[in-house]
Amino acid sequence: MTFELVLVLAAGLFSVGLFGALSQQSIVMIMMGIELMIGGVIVAAADFWHFLAPAAADGQVVIVVAVVAMAVEMAMGFAVTTALYRARQVDTTDMARELKG
Repeated sequence: MTFELVLVLAAGLFSVGLFGALSQQSIVMIMMGIELMIGGVIVAAADFWHFLAPAAADGQVVIVVAVVAMAVEMAMGFAVTTALYRARQVDTTDMARELKG
C-alpha cells in the first residue's frame, strides 16, 4: 500500500467518525464515532512512522500507547454511560442535558 492510500483510509475513518459523532444523539453512538476518529489518527500516525522512520521503534511505542489510552478512555466512557443509564435511565444527549443544574 502506498503512503497516500493509507492516508486516504485514515481520512475516511476520521470523517466517518466525525459524521457519526456529530449526527447522533445516543451517547454510545457518539462514543463510537469518537473511537473511529481516534482510530483514523492512529492509522495516520502509523503510516507516517512506517514511511518516515521504519527502523526506529519510537513510532511503535507511541502507537501502542495511543491504542491503550483509547481503550482505557472507551472503557471509562462506557462505564460512566452504564452507570448514568442505571441510575436515571438516560441514554441520549438530550436527556443528559436535563441533568445539569
